[in-house]
Amino acid sequence: MSSYLLIAGATALLGPMIMAVLARRVLGLRIGAVRALLTGVAGLLAAGVVGTPMGPQASRTPLVTVQLGAALLGAMIFLVLSEAAVTGGSVRGMVRWPGAVRRRVARSRRYTQLSRIAVRHGLRRFLTGRSRRGTASPQDQAALARSLRLALEEAGATFVKLGQVLSSRYDLLPDVFVDELSSLQHEVAPEPWPDIERVLAEELKAPPEKVFAEFAPEPLAAGSMAQVHRARLRDGRAVAVKVQRPGARQVLERDLDILFRISDILERSTTWGRTVGSRDLVQGFADSLHEELDFRTEARNTAAVAANTALADADAPHDDGPSGAAPRVLLPEVHQELSTERVLVVEWLDGVTLNRADAVIDAQGLDRERLARDLFGCLLGQIMIGGVFHADPHSGNVLVLSDGRLGLVDFGSVGRIDRMLRASLRELLMAIDRNDPQALSDALLDLVERPDEIDEERFTRALGRYTARHLASSGPPGREMFSDLFLLVAQYGLTVPPEVAAAFRALATVEGALGRLVPGFDLVEEARAFASTELARRLTPTQLSRSLAEETAAVLPMLLRLPRRAERISSALEQGRLSINVRLLADERDRRFIRGIVRDVLLAFLGGLTGVLGMLLLSTRGGPRLADSLRLFDVFGYNMLLISSVLVLRVLFTITKPTR
Repeated sequence: MSSYLLIAGATALLGPMIMAVLARRVLGLRIGAVRALLTGVAGLLAAGVVGTPMGPQASRTPLVTVQLGAALLGAMIFLVLSEAAVTGGSVRGMVRWPGAVRRRVARSRRYTQLSRIAVRHGLRRFLTGRSRRGTASPQDQAALARSLRLALEEAGATFVKLGQVLSSRYDLLPDVFVDELSSLQHEVAPEPWPDIERVLAEELKAPPEKVFAEFAPEPLAAGSMAQVHRARLRDGRAVAVKVQRPGARQVLERDLDILFRISDILERSTTWGRTVGSRDLVQGFADSLHEELDFRTEARNTAAVAANTALADADAPHDDGPSGAAPRVLLPEVHQELSTERVLVVEWLDGVTLNRADAVIDAQGLDRERLARDLFGCLLGQIMIGGVFHADPHSGNVLVLSDGRLGLVDFGSVGRIDRMLRASLRELLMAIDRNDPQALSDALLDLVERPDEIDEERFTRALGRYTARHLASSGPPGREMFSDLFLLVAQYGLTVPPEVAAAFRALATVEGALGRLVPGFDLVEEARAFASTELARRLTPTQLSRSLAEETAAVLPMLLRLPRRAERISSALEQGRLSINVRLLADERDRRFIRGIVRDVLLAFLGGLTGVLGMLLLSTRGGPRLADSLRLFDVFGYNMLLISSVLVLRVLFTITKPTR
């Protein structure tokens, strides 16, 4: 009796596991032990449901295969449903269902609120792709731009930040939209001091009064994600403390989820969304916001830009002093030991933001032209020499300091350009300085990702017309210089790398700050002067010897390999063994893709064919009988239908399974 119970228990345990393993292998899934057990139980229940109507005949050998097929099909259906219902394919995800439901309700409530805002400002028809056809008049475009700005301001912090990002995308939006979005403002009430104090205590592992000698509870500035307080360290140094708002990450994730849904609608329903790639645009925006939420990233960015700015200042000659002169644009020092994910402590720069500094500049009698050249030269040096630059240098991030110099703050967003791209950018500047369309074409083609075929002569002629319009005119070029360049690049199927686009966006953004200092500031003329100075610096004996040593070190390994390779080629040519081998589908990813398509097509064909044959067998009259009420055709038909269901389910799951 005990051995019988042991065998029964082992069968009861192994049966579900065998069903789970079979279903998992057929669907190509990885599952945990708990879900495997539940999958096996579901398969055995399916076998029981099929076997009950069969009565005593179910124990006969021909019908055992039907029950086994039903068990496998039931296990697969359970796996498919659980994979769709449980995120990540883990039963632990079921525990998160209540939270997921609450988040879905909150998202639906927020989505309803945003839909009402869009309807109130007349934007719903543009989101659904039902806007009027034809070219809108300038008055209509201006009205639409104003409605968009008002809607973004009412929607809240995340959407205001999106509008501010779009205000620098002169390559995507008409000028009327760029000008309107540039005035976006979002008044945010400061967070109550007890909540800020709690964040400080959690991040610094001590109350603020034990870490700082002084700490002002009233914030100097309150943003959508954080606010800034003034404090003093124990050693007497004044610092600025940036504290993240409690719940900022949750608000951001909720709004980003909605933004992704809106971007999908735009890309699916509107021509503009498909042209600019609204999904990729929102993805880049989300990545930058996630970086801004981690103040440790901003601390590293600040230190990197400061180091590269110092390098650029050391390399760049000064027109009024030696290269060791004091920097004209200051960057704050970061206190790494006090900076965490939600708290950033940096050196206090005593000054006012550029958008409120007109009175200070006039009172101190500062040279506006000199300040503008210092700011623009600092940014160009970061881009061209250091390779790490401030990606958002708008007037709110530029300070006019009490000693008459400028300061740069808020390094939540930075750009990075490698050495090869920096060299191409320098060649681009030098081509602009010489007003040489051919050199400009060569430099641009080195900067962008080019298609396989491009009419370079036609592209050069188009650049010639571009230079004649923007670089040879008497007045200073406007913002359309950048937009026309991007339109020209897009017209010829060229793609600007993200890091290069970030550099151009930074230059377009700093144009607004420069315009506050000197209206009509000539960026091209200053860039030409920078290019000439940079060229002169690189032609000095010290720089020439350094460049020659660097290039020799890079080329020497290739030169050492050339004789051996030339000997191999000449030997193969002499013996008639020189050939060119081109392999189709040499990449494993291409072969895997083709195999997947062929496999799914074959499985779908076999599944459909097996199902049709099974139906034909079940509908055929007569045939051999295994029992009084059991025909051989019925056994074959039921088994073939089960096989067909398994194969078709496998194909459908493979096609619809989301990629992770």
